[in-house]
Order: sequence, then C-alpha cells, then structure tokens
Amino acid sequence: MTADAAQRGLVLVVEDEPAIADLVRLYLTRDGFGVHLERDGTAGLAAARRLRPVACVLDIALPGLAGTEICRRLRAADDWTPVIFLTARDDEVDRVVGLELGADDYVTKPFSPRELVARVRAVLRRSAGTPVEQPRVLGAVTLDPVRRAVTAGGVPVQLTSTEFDLLAHLMSRPGRVFTREELLAAVWGYAAHGGTRTVDVHVAQVRAKLGPAGVIRTHRGVGYAADA
Repeated sequence: MTADAAQRGLVLVVEDEPAIADLVRLYLTRDGFGVHLERDGTAGLAAARRLRPVACVLDIALPGLAGTEICRRLRAADDWTPVIFLTARDDEVDRVVGLELGADDYVTKPFSPRELVARVRAVLRRSAGTPVEQPRVLGAVTLDPVRRAVTAGGVPVQLTSTEFDLLAHLMSRPGRVFTREELLAAVWGYAAHGGTRTVDVHVAQVRAKLGPAGVIRTHRGVGYAADA
C-alpha cells in the first residue's frame, strides 16, 4: 500500500520476503517516506514505471524478474531513479554486476533497517545536488551541479546519482589524487562497508560513458584523479 502525505516522497520496495518487506516499510515510514510494496519483479517494474518513486529498493532474487533486470530495464528506458539493491549473499560478483547495471548502492542481508534508511537518504541527497555551485569544466567535460548534467565534447552523458557525485568530487579538485577510501567516505558516506571494489566499478562506468573525453586518471597503488 502507498502511504499518503509522505514528507520525503515515495519509495518503491520490491521484496518477496514479507517479514523483511514489512520491516523496511516500517522504518522508511517512520522516517517520513511513503512506501509502496511489491512482491515480485514483474509487478515491481510496472510500479516503478507507473508511480515514479523517488527511489527503488530492490531485492536481487525475485520471482518474475530479478532486481538486476528491473534496474537494467529502467536504465535502458533512460530512467535514472536511484536504486539500492538488497542481496542475500555477500558475493562480489553479484555486487559488481548490480553496480555495472547502474545501481547506486547495495545492502547485504541481514542488514540494519536503520542503515538501509540512511542509504536511501544518502542517495537522495546526492541526486538533489548543491545548486549554489557553478559549472565545472575540465578538458572536454562540463559538469553542471545545478542541473546535475554532464556533457562530454558537447554531448549529454547520462549518469546515475552516484556516478555524478563521484565525477563531481574528482572534478572539484583537478589533479588531486583521491584514495579509494577517501572516495568511499566522501561519495558513499562510509569508509569500509563493501570494500573499495565499489569505487573501481563506478570509475569504470563513468569512464565508459565519457568515452574519449574522459578525464579520470588512475594512479596505481594510490587512487584516482580528474585531469585534462
């Protein structure tokens, strides 16, 4: 059921385990979110398209369509609603695949519902942006924090909210080398959970989307920097 008059917007939760779904709904509702629950992937995809939630919390293993397939289809339709995956296995392959499909974050079961709420709030803060900043230009890449828009060689580039914030953080100090741990803390809001592989996957995704105009440089054994 969709909660009415939610202060923070509607979150779509697609989870087939009733106990987990109800717990997630309880904590999100307490934090001021409206919540719409679906139990299978096919219905979840339809709800995402129909309701236009502010964020989606998707279990990876779902009847009908997997959570990863929901995310893939949303991104293919140019829908960049923030997505957080729930996964039952602490499996790096699962996490990497999910991030490569355009997810913004993931939480491994069993998880703290308070942590999940914090992750939802974090991705929404990132997607909201900071409208006081001026556009940043580095080489052929222009990043506009007000519109949360990026162009490479004058061509618009579609980034997830996390990819955008990663690029924005690197471009905020051109030439400065950030360690993976620093990027996890600054962009994701945590310094250890999930490991630094998360940063590597997102950097690879941003590079692929920027193409030849890419400005992210790898400093082996240290981290990454944005440089023209």
